Amino acid sequence: MARLGLERNVVDQAVLDRTIARLGQEGVLLPTLGQLANPKTIADGVRKRLAGVDPDVADPLNLFRVHWFNDAARSGLTDVPVHIELPSELTGVKARIVIALGNRFPMIRAHKVLAAYGCLVPRLVTGQFDPGHHKAVWPSTGNYCRGGVAISRILGCHGVAVLPENMSRERFDWLDKWVVDASDVIKTPGSESNVKEIYDECARLDSDADNIIFNQFCEFGNYLVHRTCTGAALETLFKAITRDRPGSKLAAFVSASGSSGTLAAGDHLKEHHGTKIVVVEATECPTLLENGFGEHNIQGIGDKHVPYIHNVMNTDMVAGVSDSDTDRLIVLFNTEVGRNYLIERRGIDPKLVADLSNLGLSSICNLLAAIKAAKYYDMGPDDVIVTLATDGAAMYGSEIDKVVKRDFGNRFDAVAAGETWGRSLAAASTSDLLEMTHVDRKRVFNLGYFTWVEQQGVTVDEFKARAKQSYWDGLLDLVPAWDEMIGAVNAKSGAAKKLGL
Repeated sequence: MARLGLERNVVDQAVLDRTIARLGQEGVLLPTLGQLANPKTIADGVRKRLAGVDPDVADPLNLFRVHWFNDAARSGLTDVPVHIELPSELTGVKARIVIALGNRFPMIRAHKVLAAYGCLVPRLVTGQFDPGHHKAVWPSTGNYCRGGVAISRILGCHGVAVLPENMSRERFDWLDKWVVDASDVIKTPGSESNVKEIYDECARLDSDADNIIFNQFCEFGNYLVHRTCTGAALETLFKAITRDRPGSKLAAFVSASGSSGTLAAGDHLKEHHGTKIVVVEATECPTLLENGFGEHNIQGIGDKHVPYIHNVMNTDMVAGVSDSDTDRLIVLFNTEVGRNYLIERRGIDPKLVADLSNLGLSSICNLLAAIKAAKYYDMGPDDVIVTLATDGAAMYGSEIDKVVKRDFGNRFDAVAAGETWGRSLAAASTSDLLEMTHVDRKRVFNLGYFTWVEQQGVTVDEFKARAKQSYWDGLLDLVPAWDEMIGAVNAKSGAAKKLGL
């Protein structure tokens, strides 16, 4: 079970001793998951030192910014996660759709650095990863590998990014500046949907004992960090925006499939608010909807498999969104012509229009799925749908150029803006939606067998155990155990003293 990140005891004391020495040498103090869930509990000394740290450098203190409560400058704290609420004039629905912004996270400007930390820290404190010896391998279709490489730099170790060769140029530009060596960026065949090719490369790398694979698709640290941190942050957001509207309901949580770590926030929200969990995928690759396959460009959401940490039996709806719509809308939201159209022809507040640059491709995917769910469930003004923007449009400038050339003949004008509004936003319908019955959930759950038992070596008993909600709820006991171990490691490393804290 160690390979799934489920250990709560020390696996190798010698490795742990070397890790503690390394953390002290590098001046790395580890935040607990409790501190990342509620950053106001971070020690005053750390917070004061943080004020003078650039959020985009590999400074160990930036680990204490790996949470949802960074302000717009990413230098201070907010009481409520930074977010935007989309008006009915844009969405066409009465429900309140609220998007938490992931580009407030440090170093990579995407919330996947939280997932990377959630996968790494259990391996560190249980003596399974030696940063002075091992290489950290980060398989990803999007931002997770960037988060892993950033944290690897903080630890002073080799971080290896494994991702499809056809991901956005901006991802590779960032990686080129952060990896130790160019060979630490491994490009696998294909694009967003080619997850198996990533697994195949990781299997090759795993034959070398010096490589430790942090597979976000099956690491329960990814699930737990989002259930405890992202879930709590979105609950705080909901309570803040409904303080003067007591009849409000947290009706739905929407998230693209990806590694399914972020979906764990839905488990927290459902437990406390009865929230429906809506998982999103591309209609060009309808794996959950139809056991289907294909290729698409909604970068960061993966496909052709069911992640091991997806709590399928707790999922309420699958929503399909086309990449032709996300591609076109990112152009509408991020060009002068498109913004002028939204302001002048649609009467959208200029400030909100400017804020749409905080939405990358998967973020727009989440937005469209939220609209579709609101229409399907006939949601009204007291219904709140929360979702998130993994990253912003800054990661997709090259993709915008490609779409303008491919779809608009290299000329995006006012007519094209109007067509995009009508075709990709106003026309969002209740097609490609599946409200899941127990039988539907079992079908999707069983689909995961072929990846995890037949290909990845999980036992049948391990696989089947995940069908019960009690299994997922029982995982929560790991969090206080890990936090206690983090505290012990910090006390022994002497990092706080080295940092003058």
